[in-house]
Amino acid sequence: MSEKPKNEKVIGVIGGMGPEATVDFMHRLVARTPARDDADHLHVLVDNNPKIPSRIAALIKGTGEDPAPVLCGMAKGLQAQGADFLVMPCNTAHYYLPAIARSVTIPVLDMVELAIQKLAKPQRVGMLASPAVRKVGLYQARMEQAGLQALFPEAQDEQALLGIIKAVKAGRLDDNHREAYSKIAGKLLDAGADALLVACTEFSVIGPPAGVAAPVVDALDVLVESTIATARGAP
Repeated sequence: MSEKPKNEKVIGVIGGMGPEATVDFMHRLVARTPARDDADHLHVLVDNNPKIPSRIAALIKGTGEDPAPVLCGMAKGLQAQGADFLVMPCNTAHYYLPAIARSVTIPVLDMVELAIQKLAKPQRVGMLASPAVRKVGLYQARMEQAGLQALFPEAQDEQALLGIIKAVKAGRLDDNHREAYSKIAGKLLDAGADALLVACTEFSVIGPPAGVAAPVVDALDVLVESTIATARGAP
């Protein structure tokens, strides 16, 4: 049985947004970690808390409770339990990343920045994301600085995407949702997108949109890759 490398780090996961997306992150993390036995896998502390105040209510409706205090409390708890760095498998919640990072003394991986770095440049990127991502400008300015242009779905399609997100969270995703998701992806390509970015972990649960020939980057996959590299001692 292999011994743990001296520089291997403990991962802390701020999860529950939604619960299935966190489980999907963990599944991908285990599947992609090179291992011959249990001891070769990574030490992960997970706070899978579905009671975090709704990001949709706070950012889209403007009427919900601020999720930041709960997220910061989770970050502090994971640090106290021994996490060496933190990850958060939720794109929209990265709006609160600055506050979370200020609340702890350990690093927090930035899934948004990592996903942008993964995209080929220059190109136009079709965004498969929650309406909140567009509304708060989570990706747009940073993509422009990197030589990328973010293309978002039309208003009607954006609302359809929100319905699909809610279906995943409720465990009632069906073939109609999958078909609508793929159609919206196709419309983004028709509108001039050179590639697609899956920027919602509920969409990561669905998988790549069907029938799409263009490159697809999943922000969750990028986070998994960086999490493994960071845990194994990469800078």
